[in-house]
Amino acid sequence: MRDESNISHELKARGKFRHTNESPVVGDRVIFDEKFIQEILERKNILNRPPLANVDQTIIINSCKEPDFSFNLLDRFLLLIEHENITPIIVVTKTDLMNEEELKELKEKMKYYEKYYRVIYTSTIDLTGTEEFKYLFKDKINIFAGQTGAGKSSLLNVLDINLDLKTDKISKALGRGKHTTRHSEMYEIFGGLVADTPGFSKLDFFDIKEENVPDCFVDFFELSSECKFRGCAHLDEPKCNVKKELENGNILPSRYRNYKLILEEIKSQKPMYRK
Repeated sequence: MRDESNISHELKARGKFRHTNESPVVGDRVIFDEKFIQEILERKNILNRPPLANVDQTIIINSCKEPDFSFNLLDRFLLLIEHENITPIIVVTKTDLMNEEELKELKEKMKYYEKYYRVIYTSTIDLTGTEEFKYLFKDKINIFAGQTGAGKSSLLNVLDINLDLKTDKISKALGRGKHTTRHSEMYEIFGGLVADTPGFSKLDFFDIKEENVPDCFVDFFELSSECKFRGCAHLDEPKCNVKKELENGNILPSRYRNYKLILEEIKSQKPMYRK
């Protein structure tokens, strides 16, 4: 772990943490002595999969191709991150793999997300967009997260040539990447800390309650003040402003479709797994 002087310490957690059901995770601020972590300071947030604490920003990595861009995965990541009150930054990688027309079509759809989030387009081949990261990380704890094979480690290698993180090719048979990041680790880049995490091809919502989902879709939350009913789920309720804006073409259809799919998934979860 690092202290404010950037000195590295190799420490063990005291045995008392086993009795308090606590465990230090990447991103924790701690009190320690020469050998042991004595105390874990209060966390501002914590993620369980992967275990990370005190995160300021999550850099969501989405590839244009290999694997193909997925709005469903993007919306799932956004929900999980918004639920933890972490700022999401959307990064679209491998822009060099799309032709001009394909990229134009994708950017047209992404304009909807740009109303609510910062969106960066990058390529590790021609270095498109990499300059934007120079001021993104400063004084923050950041996570790189996204679909397996989307290019998280490749992008980090371009941003800091000293990292030399392992990368791998996309499996042609499966149409997705292999896990090259096996654990979470912090790196110091551009004045901030960045955690590379294992990729995900599926995300679950066992920690999220059904009634909290509408508030985590920031676009729907902004519109909900004009819904007739407080706590509107934006499904079959009369005079729902979200449904009205969807019909008027002001909400991306795939965004609403993914919202409904996520709600249905959470409803179908077994009660033993839900908080």
